[in-house]
Amino acid sequence: MACRISELVIDCRDPELLAAFWCDVLGYVVLDRVEGSVEIGPEDEGFGGLRPTIVFSPSDQPKAGKLPLHIDVNPTDRDQDEELERLLAVGAKPADVGQTGEESWYVLADPEGNEFCLLRRRLSG
Repeated sequence: MACRISELVIDCRDPELLAAFWCDVLGYVVLDRVEGSVEIGPEDEGFGGLRPTIVFSPSDQPKAGKLPLHIDVNPTDRDQDEELERLLAVGAKPADVGQTGEESWYVLADPEGNEFCLLRRRLSG
């Protein structure tokens, strides 16, 4: 028996803001709010399903430099360029982490500056 990732916990200044952003990005819903933290996940699975939930936990610590761990996302119902437009419209910003411009992915940042990548390959929803 092996483990699997059930949830990701992200420290942030504004859990409500990031929860709303990532719900838009991933098609997730708010599952729970406890002591200032906001947990989001797939509406049909909730916690414990195959896809991990994400908990945004309040923290006063500022982000310092490039994150050692980041999230990669893939479009599910459109091509990469269309998904890039959608992500920018919901609040993502282009981010520079030293890429050359020849990459097949886009580096973006969420409203608190946490980097994530939009990959090219379309996955089934």
